[in-house]
Amino acid sequence: MNMTTSTGKLPGHPFLHRRGQQLMLEEVPLADLAARWGTPLFVYSKASMLAALAAYQRGLAGRKAQICYAMKANSSLAVLQLFARAGCGFDIVSGGELERVLAAGGDPAKVIFSGVGKTRAEMAQALRAGIGCFNVESESELDVLHRVASELGRIAPVSLRVNPNVDAKTHPYISTGLKDNKFGIAHENALAAYRHAASLSGLRVVGIDCHIGSQITDSAPYLDTIDRILDLVEEIEKAGIAIAHIDLGGGLGISYNGEAPPAADDLWSALLARFDARGHGGRQFMIEPGRSLVGNAGVCLTEVLYLKPGEEKNFCIVDAAMNDLPRPAMYEAFHQIVAVCENPGPGTLYDVVGPVCESGDWLGRQRLLHVAPGELLAVLSAGAYCMSMASNYNTRGRPAEVLVDGSQVHLIREREDARDQMRSERLV
Repeated sequence: MNMTTSTGKLPGHPFLHRRGQQLMLEEVPLADLAARWGTPLFVYSKASMLAALAAYQRGLAGRKAQICYAMKANSSLAVLQLFARAGCGFDIVSGGELERVLAAGGDPAKVIFSGVGKTRAEMAQALRAGIGCFNVESESELDVLHRVASELGRIAPVSLRVNPNVDAKTHPYISTGLKDNKFGIAHENALAAYRHAASLSGLRVVGIDCHIGSQITDSAPYLDTIDRILDLVEEIEKAGIAIAHIDLGGGLGISYNGEAPPAADDLWSALLARFDARGHGGRQFMIEPGRSLVGNAGVCLTEVLYLKPGEEKNFCIVDAAMNDLPRPAMYEAFHQIVAVCENPGPGTLYDVVGPVCESGDWLGRQRLLHVAPGELLAVLSAGAYCMSMASNYNTRGRPAEVLVDGSQVHLIREREDARDQMRSERLV
């Protein structure tokens, strides 16, 4: 199935192209990487990640702004190192993620700690590291953080995550801005929560935060959110509580199957125009992009093991599985799947499935492919929420990871084996 343009590029993937029949990432044949390191194999484009980041930087040029990469999308150390060197801060959701930021050379002062269930130990760890801000999600969390900070003789900088009750029109599992979501403080309760935070000596109010969901492909939900947040900022500051920064979170989508989300620079031009119109254009802005920086930078290479024809469906059985690429099983998510080496001639419709003993172990349904056992497929848009959510189900080792930089190739994670998985276990 030929999905390339006349220039050999794959739509939506400017650094993925064909040279003849071979699929290339930047200047590297993907088949060569699979031959060297085996499959399944995750491969990322450095140029793609930096180009995605540059769009945000253009959109925020001339403003007081800090981009904090939402590292839950892909927390591999070399990816974090890349963004740290490019000037990014980090949005974390666990103490383990903070350890990764520090190991990758990130600046703790540019770290924002989000999440609804921070433990006392994680709070203490973050305070000792000197992080930039805690995004607090409940009044009870305010009280606990105040006590932890006071015990350590520190003052915790806090921003309250407000739930604006805006529908981002995305999958219910990744919607975070509605009243029935677990995230944030209800918009109508926010002023009281800010007054409470300001009364606690262990806390210092520094901002306001919101995040309405993920894989958002329309600018309208963001614009609705801005108006609701600015209404609240004005109300809070009238009560005598200064708001130093406004954090609009992340959530901008990518193209998995022809979606057309706004470009990051276009989106921020529109958002900043709304801030300017309301007299708030000079404020400090924080944003937390994740998927939109790394999603289309990655592919997962997998080998075809067997072709299994059936009465109702044909199955293409590959060596990648739901433990490597959880998104289809979790969200019924779509990823394009293409042959690494194109074969001429008509294809056959296959369900592309993995070897894990679960009916939910599928990567794509009804895909037109012309492949044979031993050939390679590439699962596209695999840079976000794939390796970071991978598991060892069925005692399968997590794949190796490779970073491509032009014609250079770097192994950034070795493939796990069973000994790696069992290293911390003990027989009785």
